[in-house]
Amino acid sequence: MADSPTPRVLVIGGGAAGNAVTVLLRRAGITVDLIEARPDWNATTGSGITLQGNALRVLRELGVWEEVRASGFAFGTLGITTPDGTVLHVAEDIKTGGDDLPATLGMQRPQLQQILIDAVRASGATVRLGTTAETLKQDSGGVFVLFSDGTEGRYDLVIGADGLNSATRAAIGITDRPEPTGMAIWRIAAPRPDSVERSDLAYGGPAYIAGYTPTSETTIYAFLAEKCRDRASIDAASYADEMRRLAQAYGGAWPEITQHITDPAKVNYTWFNRLLVEGSWHRGRIVLIGDAVHCCPPTIAQGAAQSLEDALVLAELLTGGRDWDSELLQSFHERRISRVRAVVEASVQIGQWQLDGVRDADVPGLIARIMNLLKELP
Repeated sequence: MADSPTPRVLVIGGGAAGNAVTVLLRRAGITVDLIEARPDWNATTGSGITLQGNALRVLRELGVWEEVRASGFAFGTLGITTPDGTVLHVAEDIKTGGDDLPATLGMQRPQLQQILIDAVRASGATVRLGTTAETLKQDSGGVFVLFSDGTEGRYDLVIGADGLNSATRAAIGITDRPEPTGMAIWRIAAPRPDSVERSDLAYGGPAYIAGYTPTSETTIYAFLAEKCRDRASIDAASYADEMRRLAQAYGGAWPEITQHITDPAKVNYTWFNRLLVEGSWHRGRIVLIGDAVHCCPPTIAQGAAQSLEDALVLAELLTGGRDWDSELLQSFHERRISRVRAVVEASVQIGQWQLDGVRDADVPGLIARIMNLLKELP
């Protein structure tokens, strides 16, 4: 256990991983402070998210599954189409979370974030928004933290869940950085056409991949993946025009979706990145989870799921009665690294096949192998 009679943990970052680990540690009676740099706690950011069964399994463990189910749109198949909308194949999704959970659920990303925010608030954790950790100083028994508002605190453990560009990762001397994969994505939330009851993906056309996912009874998110461009060369005011230009080449539900691509402020353009920290994810009493140590393109929709699994596994180890020492934190890395590596490498490979124009790539076979791996508990 921790050195203190009542252990104190600081969680840096209020995304999926940070929120989830906070809820799980508070359930075990551990004192948790959560800080988030953004004053709005990311409660309005993003279009949609695809959650597969292994992510839903963690959300059920957090006690928020009923809210997630009510807010999202569950389905169990994936359609592969030609650019004109002709359906080539409908695949049954593998139930990675077990037979008692849907294979896949789409939902609006802000809705998921709000559900997790509410769970953190209900857990009794102390939350400070618009706050960062300016200084982290360790000794054998804990971590002294100086915050951006001038206050300070001492903790038995610090969990860095501050995302892709993690300041905590840099502060503890891990030099790995995210790298662009060469592909980028246009995303928008839109009203759901009556015909859209699952994710459909079209390969080819002016974009490498054109797809959409239902996120509620009334909404979807739609996306187009293409070769990344210099973001400075794209005027943000033209985002809707650019996405609409790409979308107009696609059939099926796309003509109805394209009518709603009008407001550039609602269109998101993002490069795909790859990150996998192969070495230890901790230094002393500071440990990293989620996007701070691994991220990948959303080609198999596992980014959030792997972050949620990190939170579940770390909380399990911290509440299992063992000493909070380097051996425990190293065992966390060992539990996670092979599973995360498989997901990152497969996600990057699918995108690379698109970039290289490999027409006979076995995308369905690779996805099936990863999904069968993810059926196992993390």
